[in-house]
Amino acid sequence: MSSPQIHEDVGAYALGVLGAADTFRFEEHLAGCTPCRRLLTEFGGVTALLAAYAADGALPAGPVSPEVLHRMLGAVAKRRRRGHTLRIALVAAAGVLVVGGIGVALEPAAPRWQVASHAPGVTASLVTAPKEWGTDVELGLAGAAPVSCTLVAVGRDGSEQTVATWADRGGQPVRMRGAAALAQDAIARFEVRAADGARLATITAR
Repeated sequence: MSSPQIHEDVGAYALGVLGAADTFRFEEHLAGCTPCRRLLTEFGGVTALLAAYAADGALPAGPVSPEVLHRMLGAVAKRRRRGHTLRIALVAAAGVLVVGGIGVALEPAAPRWQVASHAPGVTASLVTAPKEWGTDVELGLAGAAPVSCTLVAVGRDGSEQTVATWADRGGQPVRMRGAAALAQDAIARFEVRAADGARLATITAR
């Protein structure tokens, strides 16, 4: 049976801060643990956001100590057991490593975006900001059923990049911050997709 510590190491593994021995041990565990593989996939939006802010110089100059990281991951696990959404847990994890990035609204920048289509009852808004490494993205969404959601950037060449992944709380407004490696003017549209592939909203440039 896997220890609780190994399960909690998924966050540290996703953020690339495990030592060589712990990385090997966790990868052995990951091969046979479906919940950890699923959670690792869901950490994709957070790791992209961390990479984005690292490019902006927003990360601390020194490394985060393993003790602080494990305390943070333990707190995240407790929150999840108490019924908090995965989205809250992931943002809490990112907040330990990012200085001043999470929760700060983006200044609207050209191009402005508009909702071209949406599922019944769903409302959405989106703003972007160009960066040297790609595009910073902030999405507002409400009215979606309680499902796992993914925000995808679709390039003008047809390529796709996952911007963020989260568990929707079911109709409650959600504000999600993420990043894409595509240049802003290379993005044709954004799509909010449910886990089954259904499009909850399509957002295009005005």
